[in-house]
Amino acid sequence: MRRILVVGSAGAGKTTLAREIARRLDLPVIHLDGHYWRPGWTPPDETEWRESVARLVARPAWVMDGNYGGSLDLRLPRADLLVFCDLPRLLCLRRVLRRRWAHRAARGTVPRPDLPAGCPERVDREFLRYVWRYPRRSRPRLLAAVASSVPALPVVRLRTTAEVRRFVDTLPTAPPGPSVR
Repeated sequence: MRRILVVGSAGAGKTTLAREIARRLDLPVIHLDGHYWRPGWTPPDETEWRESVARLVARPAWVMDGNYGGSLDLRLPRADLLVFCDLPRLLCLRRVLRRRWAHRAARGTVPRPDLPAGCPERVDREFLRYVWRYPRRSRPRLLAAVASSVPALPVVRLRTTAEVRRFVDTLPTAPPGPSVR
């Protein structure tokens, strides 16, 4: 496994899991949020975004976290494994709210490391609605994209925090030596 996609709802633990997979397998980690958003939560031009994703997936090794369904056609064919964090929506909502509280700008806390400069942690009604609707809207689209474009792609679907822990426990720890990073 040299190219691993980690996807799932906001609050499902994608970033944390991607970092741990990358650490254990000694692979570079790519947080798509950090490549997508511009200061002030401004999205990039669609052509620019797709060119950026094409450059990222062309790399020989990575653990990539993020959804961005409009770029799955570029990412899925390059992946060796898809890890789908499919945790319960109430858990995801609780984590999103806890994360917002932990990274609130008003208290001067450190911003999330996976977000670009100028994009402080935020939670609004639209974002909470996205998290709530993820199982009904986004999950079927993700699974359909996998089935139609790369049906042979191995998928690890993690539905509980215990399954996430067990999956991580199955990963080897990279031996000391030259890094691919």
